[in-house]
Amino acid sequence: MTLTLAIPSKGRLQEQVHSYFADAGLPLRQAAGARGYRATMEGQPDVDVRLVSAGEIAAGLASGDYHLGVTGEDLIRETGPEASSQIALLHPLGFGFANVVVAVPRAWIDVSSMADLDDVCAAFAQRHRRRLRIATKYVHLTRRFFAEAGISDYRIVESAGATEGAPAAGAAEAIVDIATTGATLAANGLKTLSDGAILESQAQLAAATGANWDAQALGAARALLKRLWARELAKASHVLRTGLHSDETLARAGVSVLTRGEGEMSLLCPRAKLMEALAVLGSATVAEVEYVFDGGEPLYDKLVQAIAETPARP
Repeated sequence: MTLTLAIPSKGRLQEQVHSYFADAGLPLRQAAGARGYRATMEGQPDVDVRLVSAGEIAAGLASGDYHLGVTGEDLIRETGPEASSQIALLHPLGFGFANVVVAVPRAWIDVSSMADLDDVCAAFAQRHRRRLRIATKYVHLTRRFFAEAGISDYRIVESAGATEGAPAAGAAEAIVDIATTGATLAANGLKTLSDGAILESQAQLAAATGANWDAQALGAARALLKRLWARELAKASHVLRTGLHSDETLARAGVSVLTRGEGEMSLLCPRAKLMEALAVLGSATVAEVEYVFDGGEPLYDKLVQAIAETPARP
């Protein structure tokens, strides 16, 4: 079976996903022009790339319709505990950042925490004979977070449009929504609660553990994940060429051996530890590399383990 990879079909996230794969030497070519819903990945003939909405990717992973997908962690978590248990988060991608937060009107000057909101909910129900309304697209995340906070005197109003405008429009008293800089919330007269951060989300490379993982799909996934990890490792590392050193010295330098030759060795050093390593080693030639294939396959290993631990669908 061909490996299916679902990526966002539009917007800023689509651009970032294309850039991510291109940086790994895996550019995507969209079929049938800009309106095509399929793409090919250079050098990966067994990968069938599907272009769908970010929300549909999360749902498709939960149902096993796609093998792999790139979408926001917020959308994956929102599929619900049972559905999201069928999805393994393989690797955070470092873009698409957004926080899911609880926000209330700035005019509520005495409300700054979830405990304060609990008091408001109780008073609101007593005064108005109805529960305070929370507008959100994140129904599952909101219910779980509010339950953990011990808040029950509220009701959810599912938002189909711009959630941040719900309080001003009179459709709700507070909201749960995504925020990046907070500028949109502020522009709509809202503020986030000090302990109202439900989830710090970013784009994730995720796998459907309940999909049909036959030998061909696993083989394609292994080749793809190995390439992606080699690029990630290269971006986070320097290669040092230096004279021979003892294992004790290498351990103090925090480096690992890639190759040993006659009188010389190549070492892999985390970028953040470069100056510390040079202080221990004394001297070295520092090189940038495009890929580091060091024999490890952590992304594929995580995939295989997640598949093995997923119970069979009834």
